[in-house]
Amino acid sequence: MGALVGLGFGIGLLLVWTALHPGEASSSARDGRRRGRLRDLLTQAGVEGVTPAALVLSCITTGLVVLVGTVVLSRSIAIAVAFALPAAYAPIALVRQRAGRRRGELREVWPDAVDHISSAIRAGLSLPEALAQLGVRGPETLRRAFQRFGEDYRSTGRFDECLDRLKDALADPVGDRVVEAVRLARQVGGSELGRLLRTLSGFLRADVRTRGEIEARQSWTVNAARLSVASPWLVLGFLSLRPETVARYDSSAGVLVLAVGAAVCITAYRVMLRIARLPAEERVLR
Repeated sequence: MGALVGLGFGIGLLLVWTALHPGEASSSARDGRRRGRLRDLLTQAGVEGVTPAALVLSCITTGLVVLVGTVVLSRSIAIAVAFALPAAYAPIALVRQRAGRRRGELREVWPDAVDHISSAIRAGLSLPEALAQLGVRGPETLRRAFQRFGEDYRSTGRFDECLDRLKDALADPVGDRVVEAVRLARQVGGSELGRLLRTLSGFLRADVRTRGEIEARQSWTVNAARLSVASPWLVLGFLSLRPETVARYDSSAGVLVLAVGAAVCITAYRVMLRIARLPAEERVLR
């Protein structure tokens, strides 16, 4: 009961502080950047029809459902909060995972897409027409974006602006490099166009091979980091079904243990991921 009163008092203070400090220009800018990052994340994941506000609402709903369910099962506010906070982040984590998987899929098909552009140009099509053809004959995962590009270009005729909108629709780092290379290719033109596209295709294939080898070698480190972080909380979930354990975690010392444990797990997980990714980043840069 004391923990519940403290939680309610803290939420009340937060609401009072928010009411006394209305949104300023800097706060509005930060909120805009957060919404922009969430919008980019949804675009990278290929999730259409979901707004950043809807994603945040799903996080809040998930957290509240887990909070209420854990309180009913364990009768402990402290343990319920410990499980509700990760659950509230779960929708964003799922979107991030889907975005990473989609980036990997796009990375695999970009070399073939560049080869399609090069073949279309050798067949006599202009560069905008070659890009629009990817919406019909290109890789399946890229067709929708290039269909929109073709429709946009036919309606406006502004190649650079259409490329900018194509970059926004793809929201892919490899796609950004391809689009800028295509922009440069249009400016260069002539005999250099085919050579530039062939060089770009070879570079993308080498990048895919390098990343694939390194990710395969480092995957066990990432999985071990996830398992090591999840294990203590799985044990806590089983212990929360025992009344004597719940009573200990409801004390101030128990809350401190949960807070310190969460901080240690998050820090260790980030450090392990950073250590696992450093060799990959260095080798790709080389």
